[in-house]
Amino acid sequence: MILPRHVPIVILALTLVLFSSGCVPVKHARVEAVARTVQDVAQAASKQSDRSIIREGTPAYLMLLDGLIEAYPTNKDLLLAGCQAYSSYASSFFSDDEHDKTEALYRKAMFYGFRALSERADFSKAVGGSLDEFKALLNQFNKQDVPGLFWTANAWASWISAKTGAVEAMADLPMLEATMKRILELDDTFYYGGPHLLMGVYLAAKPAVLGGDPAKAKQHFDRAFALGSGKILMSRVLLAQYYARAVGDRVLFAATLQEVLVARADEVPELTFINTVAKEKARHLLEKTEAYFANPQ
Repeated sequence: MILPRHVPIVILALTLVLFSSGCVPVKHARVEAVARTVQDVAQAASKQSDRSIIREGTPAYLMLLDGLIEAYPTNKDLLLAGCQAYSSYASSFFSDDEHDKTEALYRKAMFYGFRALSERADFSKAVGGSLDEFKALLNQFNKQDVPGLFWTANAWASWISAKTGAVEAMADLPMLEATMKRILELDDTFYYGGPHLLMGVYLAAKPAVLGGDPAKAKQHFDRAFALGSGKILMSRVLLAQYYARAVGDRVLFAATLQEVLVARADEVPELTFINTVAKEKARHLLEKTEAYFANPQ
């Protein structure tokens, strides 16, 4: 196994432990032990306000997750952690215009999510089947499956966005929408109302000819905020980026992003990092105000 020269020594040590000889049960026990530390690292990172620290450390963290999953490929917790980590890395450190860089990251996040959801049936294979059969599979999921469904749908939607216009991505839209509706049925309160936020972005971003509906999108945004999404500054950024632009509301666009800029990033400690990213994105979007509303999307 060839490793890059600058892999931190802790990652190298853990990798050697994981891939050293031993029977499968022993290897899985080692992986689970390391995985608990990985969860602690993720929790600590969520409270970090320095984006440069996270940006420099994330590639090694992703490599470790890949190694853990290689050693224990059916561990749902690890697969879901990989899904979240790759998706977060893409959305936090690359712009929406860098599709060539984000597409591969979101694709990996998406397929880790598909694998995490494949206990009942091959989720990836089901996505390529009929919509009725796919909905039948979704009906087998329950409230305990919401985290896996939600983070997978989030990565999936981001991958489709990065592949805008591609036939393979557009073909997934009915399956993605069915997944989001199932999540709303099971637990619309998850992650501060995240399922409503996801649906709001989806409906605001889609063209009307494909089923986009800004009015319904606003209802979902409002419900998300009622359930606590306002604590996540990124939710306000998304409201401005997708809904305000869709309806051509320049005042709402600017006012919402200004609210993000003056808000505290660390009001909820575990949201510090994502809120820090949101403030940076808000500044970037405000700089493009003239371009956006001179040529509304």
